[in-house]
Amino acid sequence: MSDARSSSATATTGTADPVRPYRGRFAPSPSGPLHFGSLIAAVGSYLEARTRGGEWLVRIEDLDPPREQPGAGDEILSTLERLDLHWDGPILRQSTRAEAYQVALDRLAAAGQTFRCACSRTLLSALPQNLCRDPGDELFHPRGCPMSPVAAGVGTACRFETPDRDVEFMDRVQGRQCVNVARTVGDFVLRRRDGWWAYQLAVVVDDAAQGVTDVVRGADLLGSTARQILLQEALGLPRLTYMHLPLAVDESGLKLSKSDDAPALSRERPAAQLVAVLEFLRQSPAAELGRASPGEVLQWATLNWRPELFSGMTRGAASRASMREATQEDRL
Repeated sequence: MSDARSSSATATTGTADPVRPYRGRFAPSPSGPLHFGSLIAAVGSYLEARTRGGEWLVRIEDLDPPREQPGAGDEILSTLERLDLHWDGPILRQSTRAEAYQVALDRLAAAGQTFRCACSRTLLSALPQNLCRDPGDELFHPRGCPMSPVAAGVGTACRFETPDRDVEFMDRVQGRQCVNVARTVGDFVLRRRDGWWAYQLAVVVDDAAQGVTDVVRGADLLGSTARQILLQEALGLPRLTYMHLPLAVDESGLKLSKSDDAPALSRERPAAQLVAVLEFLRQSPAAELGRASPGEVLQWATLNWRPELFSGMTRGAASRASMREATQEDRL
């Protein structure tokens, strides 16, 4: 499969900044096939790019081989093509970017902004700040390592020495944010104890390398934004604009996640899947769009895209009918 595709979308409702043309991206991890929650991020980022006359890139964030499923990256790309979500330019795969991450890490180390850490998850989990941490959240790491690398021997991570100050930014959906990373997360990981690169460093390096100006993604990553801004500042990189879309949750209120076996998208009726996403995002698509082609649905959505309709919304449950349409098993 070729990693380069040109967009077929031409309708726009706005123009990008002439000084800094809009460039967005969709960056899935290949830990499984796309599900309804990840499709929301794909469609939202695509429509925001197209309505602002910008480019839409796709990046495969294959940083964590132990969690990846063989072939999942190519399957994700095939799903996007089936939905007529055509990207601009080549696919960037993070597994090819180790040298760039090392250059960035060396720069931070030379500035005295990193340190070696031998703390295990078991040790950090026992700290009072981590006893009520949500599953999947990065564990808080206090200033001053609880365990010295010399005492622990081999197997150290590299952490960013987080400044104790507020980071403020305006999210285009979630509003004004103010976070003190030193007090909420502490010193966070740049390279893991097992040698794999951490998401926070890689995403900052790659967004800058690809000229990304705007990030549209799920609200589950809102908490990562302040960390990424700190790294942008430390590396002398431009600050991006952010829009965090509401999360799709199941009937129990849990986020749909590939790691939690959320049902994959069906290969049937791609237009109906796009319509289900638009309904979730309160765009009020006409019912007959479900019988149109995916390209026609996206053309309608591009002409009628109104993010203000889900402003301030952090999560929502898709209707049972929408989920059934999006994830039904393929018919023989």
